[in-house]
Amino acid sequence: MRSENELAGVTLLGNKKTEYITTYSPEILEKFPNKHPDNDYMVTFNCPEFTSLCPKTGQPDFAEIKINYIPDGFLVESKSLKLYLFSFRNHGDFHEDCVNIIMKDLVKLLEPKYIEVEGIFTPRGGISIYPFANYGKPGTEYESIAKSRIFASVDRRK
Repeated sequence: MRSENELAGVTLLGNKKTEYITTYSPEILEKFPNKHPDNDYMVTFNCPEFTSLCPKTGQPDFAEIKINYIPDGFLVESKSLKLYLFSFRNHGDFHEDCVNIIMKDLVKLLEPKYIEVEGIFTPRGGISIYPFANYGKPGTEYESIAKSRIFASVDRRK
């Protein structure tokens, strides 16, 4: 069981009514301590109903967002991640920007050993876009893993 001290930063869970924020809100992200920082293990999140807006036309863009990370000191609280991803609903940015923003916000929050974010966007105008961004903690083996994974992500799509 986690102590109250460990859960001090987790405020969105519970019986209160959930407020859905519809403007980009990185401050909604919450974290809690990783009890196993000495283990390398992967945490995977899949958001099959991600939406944002085209910054030029204002039309909605739809995607599946996949997040994989190897935590270090902290884990992201899943409800806060869900609400954070929902906050892109009225955010106007290109697909590549959304994926990089998500990755950078999670790096800032968690300081993970490794993280990757992939966007599988629904085709618009007969073309699909699948941006992939990743990060490995500098000066560690994860930095070289990140470099090799960039090219592995391209090969996967063939």
